[in-house]
Amino acid sequence: MAYLDEEQFAKAVEALAKAERIGTIGCGHSGIMCQHFAHLLCCIERPARFISPAEAVHGATGFLQKGDVAVFASRGGKTKELLPIIDICKAKDVTIISITENLESPLAQSADIVLKQHVNRETDKYNSQGTTSSTALCIIFHALQTALIEETGYRNEQFALIHPGGAVGERLNHHSL
Repeated sequence: MAYLDEEQFAKAVEALAKAERIGTIGCGHSGIMCQHFAHLLCCIERPARFISPAEAVHGATGFLQKGDVAVFASRGGKTKELLPIIDICKAKDVTIISITENLESPLAQSADIVLKQHVNRETDKYNSQGTTSSTALCIIFHALQTALIEETGYRNEQFALIHPGGAVGERLNHHSL
């Protein structure tokens, strides 16, 4: 059995590949992972930004336009701060991708594409810290980025241009004299 629904995953990759802009939205650990995903998308030249739920309801959703994609992440899918943002995205005809465990949640029910996250429990003894769930979400985001590299034909030479810094930039841009 596959970890993710292959059909939904393929739809997510296709939507992300076609989008002019991508917003990533989440709270807590999910929000931190959404910030990371926005960076991963920018690294393959997919215009993306994290939209803070607090700022989203004060104008930041203006970033998203008809035909764009909003990626929401919430383990339970009921995070109250996300619900008004879903309504805004629906009104603007923005494609909604949700990543959640709860397929009966408002987030999953409102989404155009749902990636079900599977987490048995968090690693801490209270099963309350987002240890396992944030790691699983990070893996999903990296899998999406990897699939987008293939889908869009993104080349290493493109990355070398936008990443001249650090050891990675040195390796990518190393030219022998």
